[in-house]
Amino acid sequence: MKKILSVFLAGILAATMLAGCAQGGTASSQAPSKAPSDASKKDVKLTFMTNVVGEQASALEKVLKDFEKETGYTVEFSAPGKSYEELMKTKMSSNELPDLFTTHGWSVARYSEYLEPVNDMPFAKDISSQMKPVISDKQGKMYVLPMDSDIAGIVYNVDVLNDAGVRVYDIKTWADFEAACEKIKAKGVSPIHMGGKDSWTIGQFGDWVAPSIFVTDEKNNKRADLKAGKFDPKTWEKVAGLMDKWTKAGYFNKDVLTSDYNSDVEALANKKAAFEFYGNSTIVDARKINKDANLGMMPIPSNSPDDKPSLIAGERIAVGVWKDSPQKAAAIELLNYLAKPEVMSQVATASGNPAGLNGVDSNIGDIKTYYEKYKDVKTFPYFDREYLPSGMWDVMCSTGADILAGKDNAVVNAGKIMQQNFNDKFSQK
Repeated sequence: MKKILSVFLAGILAATMLAGCAQGGTASSQAPSKAPSDASKKDVKLTFMTNVVGEQASALEKVLKDFEKETGYTVEFSAPGKSYEELMKTKMSSNELPDLFTTHGWSVARYSEYLEPVNDMPFAKDISSQMKPVISDKQGKMYVLPMDSDIAGIVYNVDVLNDAGVRVYDIKTWADFEAACEKIKAKGVSPIHMGGKDSWTIGQFGDWVAPSIFVTDEKNNKRADLKAGKFDPKTWEKVAGLMDKWTKAGYFNKDVLTSDYNSDVEALANKKAAFEFYGNSTIVDARKINKDANLGMMPIPSNSPDDKPSLIAGERIAVGVWKDSPQKAAAIELLNYLAKPEVMSQVATASGNPAGLNGVDSNIGDIKTYYEKYKDVKTFPYFDREYLPSGMWDVMCSTGADILAGKDNAVVNAGKIMQQNFNDKFSQK
């Protein structure tokens, strides 16, 4: 009997141990991933992909190399430039994204379902008040670390304006802007430089001009219509009409469709252009060519005397972690590394913008004086990110290229094409 009892108890003990092992295996598979041990860090390879180029990309690459040295990880860095958006669309469709990537203004609308929320990460409490509304969804979730705070206007060469007798503070409306362009053109300098070979530079025009016609006028705007899915082609013709008018007036560089962004930078640095429709990173890029370039930033003119000039606010360099990354723990470690003040400062300085976290300084020199000067100017989100369905950027670029090329009926066609694409894409939201 004792022998039988012993066998019985042994069986129970064995079954209990097996059950315990099974339960332990289940718990282990559900537990959050842990950072690799020091011995295995050399086997960790992260992928980091960004849309930024120039000095900003160089600054990112440098801090990533510093991270590699500090941790022993390997970070594969990629900055494909103008093909970035198409590459990311392909990667989203196959759910094979980089471990970390920059969201170029679309952290919520386009990428949030692929990103790890950051609300509980150590840096979240320090995100600047200017950036929180830009990167938060309706539930208050945030999905990226904003490396900088993008406040953009029109950049200009101070010396060119002075030589032409143009006072930048007198430019309040597009009519004032055109009067300034006439004076600059009379001096033999290109009033506006645009590198249309890089099509995104044409899209920038739409993002910079459209708010003054659709959005910023508090008494006469179409914000509610756009949000409700109503797009007025006649109003877009006003945006396209300015580009057409300025093309015919000779305000753009003659090689507008064959020059690129690098040409823009060189022209601004070397007094061959007055105005460019880019953010302050262009000032940083230009000073790499000519460290003595006298450059500034101004608000975007209004479309009528009843409205006021404005600035654009949005994401510039914002980094998120792919929520399904096989190396998510290491990717989060890198994200928190990028939030270190001494690291973030380097990247924000390269972008020519204030840092995205409170308490972090960026060494942007005299650019800072323009932020302080215009701190009370109203800001609006990037037009395509806030008021157009995802996918409209390319349409702004292509219809703008037709106008610059002088094609027949390009302005009217731009309104029709924008309306058709808006309706199609809005219905798919």
